[in-house]
Amino acid sequence: MTEAKQEKVALVTGSARRVGAAINRTLHRRGYRLLIHCNQSVDEAQLLAAEFNQVRPGSARVLIADLCQPEQVRRLASEACDAWQRLDLLVNNASSFFPTPVGEIDHSAWDALVGPNMYAPLIMSQQLMAPLRQQQGAIINLLDVHAQSPLKGHTLYCMAKAALSMMTRSLALELAPQVRVNAVSPGAILWPSQGVDVDAQQRVLSQIPLQRLGSVDEIAEAVAFLADEGRYITGQILAVDGGRSLSPLAGA
Repeated sequence: MTEAKQEKVALVTGSARRVGAAINRTLHRRGYRLLIHCNQSVDEAQLLAAEFNQVRPGSARVLIADLCQPEQVRRLASEACDAWQRLDLLVNNASSFFPTPVGEIDHSAWDALVGPNMYAPLIMSQQLMAPLRQQQGAIINLLDVHAQSPLKGHTLYCMAKAALSMMTRSLALELAPQVRVNAVSPGAILWPSQGVDVDAQQRVLSQIPLQRLGSVDEIAEAVAFLADEGRYITGQILAVDGGRSLSPLAGA
């Protein structure tokens, strides 16, 4: 068997930027070949793949799909299977986040939030369970504190993440013993791209016992731990949040 065929393969959804890119970098350093999924961030994904392929030729490919479109979700799963004829790790990282005040929720908001946060992870896990079972692989889902502590004005998002939390535990039973299924639940890692005023930042930090934001690398290391070291861990949700989930104000 060639060395390339022995290298583990990971698919990380929504992974051209931010947390997803950090997960890719960490996994690549650990020797994984990477399937970098994106939707609109194609240029960033191609640059990331080029970065990895310069270090280790042929170690990264880009897959493009809109996770709100069921046929594209199924195509993404098929392309992931075909890329290197093996899959060891699925990281359901892709997410969408925006407010949905009750009274303004419509079908388009449902599709945009449920698609990446719940529907796509379920269908991807289902479609990829055969190659994952073959490699005794793992699925890791990305949650957040609002899967258990609701955020005012974001009912749909919280519902979708709560469903993903239950999916993690349910699939851990369904896919055992061949496939382990866990989740990482980040706390405050990056301020929103549109910015947060100083007072709002202080309110968030006041809810975190460790009194700081986390980093994307800390989330990536947690994912890598569950993928490679956590061989006797399944059905668990690892909070990487500086203790924020301990606070009664975590949903504020």
